[in-house]
Parts: sequence; C-alpha cells; structure tokens
Amino acid sequence: MDEPTATFSFWGLTFNWTTVISTLLTMVIVTLIAVGLTRKLSVRPNKGQNAMEYMLDFTTGIIGGQLPRKMARQFGLFAFTLFFFLIVSNELGLFLQVKMSSGVTYLKSPTAEPVVAMTLGLMSLVIAHGMGVKSLGFGGYLNNMLLKPYAWMLPLNIIEQLANFLTLSLRLFGNIFAGEMLLNLIAENLAWPGHFNGFVTILALPLEMVWQGFSLFIGGIQAYVFVILTGVFIAQLSGNE
Repeated sequence: MDEPTATFSFWGLTFNWTTVISTLLTMVIVTLIAVGLTRKLSVRPNKGQNAMEYMLDFTTGIIGGQLPRKMARQFGLFAFTLFFFLIVSNELGLFLQVKMSSGVTYLKSPTAEPVVAMTLGLMSLVIAHGMGVKSLGFGGYLNNMLLKPYAWMLPLNIIEQLANFLTLSLRLFGNIFAGEMLLNLIAENLAWPGHFNGFVTILALPLEMVWQGFSLFIGGIQAYVFVILTGVFIAQLSGNE
C-alpha cells in the first residue's frame, strides 16, 4: 500500500496515473470485446453473438434471483455491464503489469486500487437507494430503510447502511489486491535469479502459475458476488426482499 505513486493535477484535483491508465484500458478492452462480438448481429447468431447472449442471460439470472421479474429486466443490462467490467478489471493485473525502474506501477488491476473499488460500491448503492425512493416514495424509503422491522433499531440500521458500503467495496479491493501482491512477492523473491540459484527459480514458476490460476478464479467469484450483493441491496431498499 505504501508503494510510490505518480500523480497529476487537473482543475485543482489530484489524480493517480495508475488508476487513470488502468481504468481507461479496462474500458477500452470491454468496449472492444463487446463491439467485436456483436459486430454482425443476425437472427441465426454466430459464436460471438452466442457468447454475449449467454453472458447477458447469466447476469440477468444473477439479478433475477434477487429482484421481481419486471425489475430484473430493468436492471439486466446494468448487471451485465457491471459484471463484464469487473471481470476484466479483476483479471487485468494477472496478465499485464507495467512497473517502472522508479518503483511506480502504471498498470495493474483497477480494482486493486481502493478508490476504484469504493467508487463501484458507491455507484451500486446510490442506484439501490435511488430505486428505493422511486419505488416507495421518499417517506416510504426512509421508513423501510431506517425503521424496519422495529423503530428502536434505527441506530443499527444506520450502521448497517455504512457497513454495506464498506463490505461491498473492501471485499472486492482486498481480494484483488492480496492476489496481485502475493503474485508479485513470488515473482520478486523466488523467481529472481540474482537472489537465488536457478533451481529455486524453476520451482517458483509452477507456484506462480498455480497462484495465478487461483487468482483468476477469485476474480470471477468476486465479480459474481458483487453483482449478487448489488441485487440484494436494490431489493432491500425497494421493499422487494
């Protein structure tokens, strides 16, 4: 967490180059894959169109398990976009990292940055709270969120709303950050020829591959869990749990 960073200022705000570059690259990858797979839509779908339709059905099924059918269709495209972005974000740093001699990492998984994970968590919860207001009205939304099941639970309900934000975002950040950090430790401390002999370097390679495969699995699971919890929060705050 205390690794060197490179920043720049824009309109009085300070931005981290790692966050900006990694997030923009993820957006480009997601856009290119989506456009590439759906470039030639037809009644008789090709392999690319089948893949996109399968993923859309999959994410709609995730959100559909938490929400009524009509609301699930309404949020189907959002769930698909969120899941797609998270998958690419979580896995990017496992295949591509750019670290300069100064020690600054300019490219890694965006979700290994706390500001990105917290922004995604905040976005999902804002949508959930907004849906609560739309479904129940402002008074009904406040009553459902703060005074149920009992009015005396108001302090606990307030803490719960804060905890929802922290658990949603920090779970994502912690898992992706820990996976990349351990992968880097294996590469730097075991597979570095200047530190150990060739035998240890060879042994480090399968260890790295195993951990990379495990991290791929964890990245997919975290994207899945994030979308499920987003659906759960939308259902809770709109009175559909």
